[in-house]
Amino acid sequence: MEFKDYYAVLGVERDATQEEIKRAYRRLARKYHPDVSQEADADARFKELGEAYEVLKDPEKRLAYDQVGQGQRAGEDFRPPPDWDAGFEFRGGGYTQQGHSRGGYSAGGHSQEDSAAFSDFFESLFGQRRAAGFGPAASNGEPGSAGYRDRGAGLRGEDHHAKVSIALEDAYRGATRTLTLQSGEIDDQGRLRPRQRTLKVRIPKGVKQGQRIRLGGQGEAGMGGGPAGDLYLEIEFESHRRYQVEGRDVTLILPVAPWEAALGATIAVPLPEGSVELKVPSDSREGRRLRLKGRGIPGQPPGDCYVTLKIVLPPATNEDVKAAYRQLEAVANFDPRAAAEEKP
Repeated sequence: MEFKDYYAVLGVERDATQEEIKRAYRRLARKYHPDVSQEADADARFKELGEAYEVLKDPEKRLAYDQVGQGQRAGEDFRPPPDWDAGFEFRGGGYTQQGHSRGGYSAGGHSQEDSAAFSDFFESLFGQRRAAGFGPAASNGEPGSAGYRDRGAGLRGEDHHAKVSIALEDAYRGATRTLTLQSGEIDDQGRLRPRQRTLKVRIPKGVKQGQRIRLGGQGEAGMGGGPAGDLYLEIEFESHRRYQVEGRDVTLILPVAPWEAALGATIAVPLPEGSVELKVPSDSREGRRLRLKGRGIPGQPPGDCYVTLKIVLPPATNEDVKAAYRQLEAVANFDPRAAAEEKP
């Protein structure tokens, strides 16, 4: 996938003001509008301009794009790092008080159906939020939606959302964490500048990856005395050297010695909530999968923990170990390739 230089598309500098970006877009959009343009590539250029403007006109998207694209040049191979957007705060939440997604992504006049006009590059950065239902809530007069106006009240503020990374251990025990979110804002000179805010957040026990935590009143301020919008935090787990997570289930690879696998053993398995004993049956083979019921992420019901056995051979670093291997070779009469050649 090729990196898109949206500043070059609009012909502006990276420190351009929002007004300069708007003027450049309007000028080029008139030039390449398919209904009036005589340029051979008018349709493609018009779509490219719309995509660039969709990002650069929005302070939050522009800041995130600037940071993830640092050092990149147009046309270079590009893959966004995993969870590159964790900690970025964006406008739009797309949730009613009942917690349901409302409509498609519609910021800046683009609907969900417009996604076909956007490149894979754009989709890799911003498409996931649209697929998840993020976007401004429809202004349909329902309590809890952006734009709702009660009698005698002002306009409700827009919801915000952000993806945050937490440790898997927090999901097992629950925790209170101080999280820093960053977003973009426009200063008095019309230039983009970063903004940070710090929140103390309670992580509930049993939270799952992808689950959203609602912080009431932490979104955009209301207008005319209206209530503030809400902030939705989408939970992601930090990458872990030991555990993999799917839903509430947790998996890990457990190294075992050859004699533990062959003879059976009781082994302490390290879990995020503390060690638990696992009985390894005798004659266990490499890759055998064992289940610790209810030892996954807490919930109703809780998940399970799946342990995959990995047999680790002791290194033959001294004569005693070498002698033991020779003795095993003599008494076992074992050909490891014979089993592989057997027909099923």
